[in-house]
Parts: sequence; C-alpha cells; structure tokens
Amino acid sequence: MSLPSITKAASGATMFLIRYLANLSTGRLILWCYFIWYLVVLVRYFDPNIFLWLTSFGLSLIIGVALYISTTSATAGRVKLEAWQIIRLFLMPFCVSSFAALVKGKGFILIFSPKLPEIALAVGLCVCLCLAVFVLKRMIGPNGGTTPE
Repeated sequence: MSLPSITKAASGATMFLIRYLANLSTGRLILWCYFIWYLVVLVRYFDPNIFLWLTSFGLSLIIGVALYISTTSATAGRVKLEAWQIIRLFLMPFCVSSFAALVKGKGFILIFSPKLPEIALAVGLCVCLCLAVFVLKRMIGPNGGTTPE
C-alpha cells in the first residue's frame, strides 16, 4: 500500500468518525458513556479467570435470546431489528454480568469505585466524548453526513 492510499484511507476513516459523532443521538451517546465506564473498570480490575468470562458469555446468550424474543415479538407484527441492535441485546448482559463479577468484593457502591481517580477517569472520558459530539454537531450540524447505527 502506498503512502497516498494509506493517507486517503486514514482520511476516509477520520471523516467517517467525524460524521458518526456529529450525528450521534443522545441515546447512543449515553450508551457510549456506559461502555467507556465499563472499559475503565475492565482495564483496572481485569481478571483472567476463564470461568468468569464463560459465565458472562453464557448469561449473555440466555438473556440476549430472551431480549431478542421480547423485542421482536412485542407487537402483533414482527419487528425487524438491525444488526447493531441485535448485537447490543447480547453485549449488554455480557458487560453487566462481567462488571458485577469484576467488582465483587472491591468496595464498589453501585457502579462507583471506592477510588476517586478511577471515577474521575471514567467521568473525564465521558465528558470528553460529550464535548467532542457537541462541538461536531455545532460545526457540521445535524445530518451533516450519514445517520449512524
């Protein structure tokens, strides 16, 4: 791959990210902040115990299927979900169960670490994301590109 094609690919990826963030809905922004919070805890309290991850995976399958059934069969007609919506139905139970297992016995109150720097890091990253989205929405405007999933 030549340098111009790498630069063009990077530029295309950057523009996609900018358009994605500029069009990010409030609901999806909140979901990204949840995910950032999860990642901060995951990195800080990672446990390589395979059984923790297999249990979380198993729970995500069981609960994800139940959520899928409940969302697609909630009305008389069949509801068609997009791929990312289905992925989120399975990803959320995985994150919740692994989060609970990772923080068990670590002094957390609800989702809050007993260590202020960890809370500050998670909040700071979420604030940075929110500010980036706010600025891009102001600069580009709503629907300045494709609507993100």
